[in-house]
Amino acid sequence: MLNIILMSSILLAAGFLLYRVFRKPQNIPVFAEPLPGNYKAVLEQQVPFYQQLNAPQKLSFEQRVQQFLTTVKITGIKTVVEDIDRVLVAASAIIPIFNFQNWQYINLHEVLLYPDSFNHDFEQQGAGRDILGMVGSGAMNNMMILSQFELRQAFSNRTGKGNTAIHEFVHLVDKTDGSIDGVPEFLLDKQYIVPWIQRMRQEIDLIKEDKSDIDAYGASNESEFFAVVAEYFFERPELLQQKHPELYSLLMKIFNPKAAL
Repeated sequence: MLNIILMSSILLAAGFLLYRVFRKPQNIPVFAEPLPGNYKAVLEQQVPFYQQLNAPQKLSFEQRVQQFLTTVKITGIKTVVEDIDRVLVAASAIIPIFNFQNWQYINLHEVLLYPDSFNHDFEQQGAGRDILGMVGSGAMNNMMILSQFELRQAFSNRTGKGNTAIHEFVHLVDKTDGSIDGVPEFLLDKQYIVPWIQRMRQEIDLIKEDKSDIDAYGASNESEFFAVVAEYFFERPELLQQKHPELYSLLMKIFNPKAAL
């Protein structure tokens, strides 16, 4: 009997811990002070997603940028973090979860900015430096690494379909349910999970057959497909809707469910 009680206590504690780690926080602070003018200027000039919002939405976006910057540290590694970097990192974080007002990245404590690409050993010089961003694991858990050059370049390129910083934050959203598997169960209604998985697999096959304009990296696995098409969705939504209407519709159900009704 004692063992049963002990086991029940352990399971209860584990369940509570999972709830604390993966729940969506309910209280996001509202900042009385407006976003600094130079920060707003970056949003107005560099972030198309912000530019297309109406006035109340812009205010909400600005407040969430402030909230993110007060809770997540941004550290330069062999580079200087400037205001433009802080705003673009925060904007990349808010874009995927903007339509979920109570969402915070409680699984992220710090973003490391490297000057440019790096390798799997986090080396910034030498061969094999083909990584532009990654979500940390193990000793690097609760951290993200981004290329400063790529961060800025992605927001400057208005015709591209990719954005590494958004890609990595989508991985964090995917991870919130406990695994990075391409199925964001906290965002997607259960009735759409099977259609989403089926659509992913069909699109991955098309990429492998060279019959798709989706970046080939999306065929690596389902988690990378989700992050790659999310980049496309936020960077070139009209083009995605034109070329992949069913995929666009499912992504709307994930990232903007009220508008998808």
